[in-house]
Amino acid sequence: MDKINSRPKLFPGDIVEYPRNKYFSHFGIYFGERDGVPYVAHLTCRDADTKIPLFGRALRSEVKLDPLELLGSKYKVSNMLDGSHSPRDFHSVVKPAIEDMLGRDVTFDILFHNSEHQATLFRYGVKKSQQIELIYEHIMPSWKKLFEEKKL
Repeated sequence: MDKINSRPKLFPGDIVEYPRNKYFSHFGIYFGERDGVPYVAHLTCRDADTKIPLFGRALRSEVKLDPLELLGSKYKVSNMLDGSHSPRDFHSVVKPAIEDMLGRDVTFDILFHNSEHQATLFRYGVKKSQQIELIYEHIMPSWKKLFEEKKL
């Protein structure tokens, strides 16, 4: 079967998931085509010089538009909150929100803001990361004492 035809059909505003490893994926929002090339808006992540006192580590980021193929051919549509939240209108809400964020630097904590949060924020207007929720129960016990003593 031809690879292109086996991929799910994308609609502007769909959340596109790129699996990275067994625990995490990278997420973006399908932005649509420009000059026949499909684009995805996604959050880039780099280390930041900034320290966030409570959490200790920050990332520097920006929302970027990249061609779908540049991000990889292994992806799936992952509109995980459909059913519990209705998607926002792409042309009147999501697209302007993405365009407003393009080129802006964002600094955030590594745990509580990520590409999944950003994608669900664009699509549904809520920050929700199912990946973080799965691993947080393992992370929190190791950090709890440091949180309480304000050492992290």
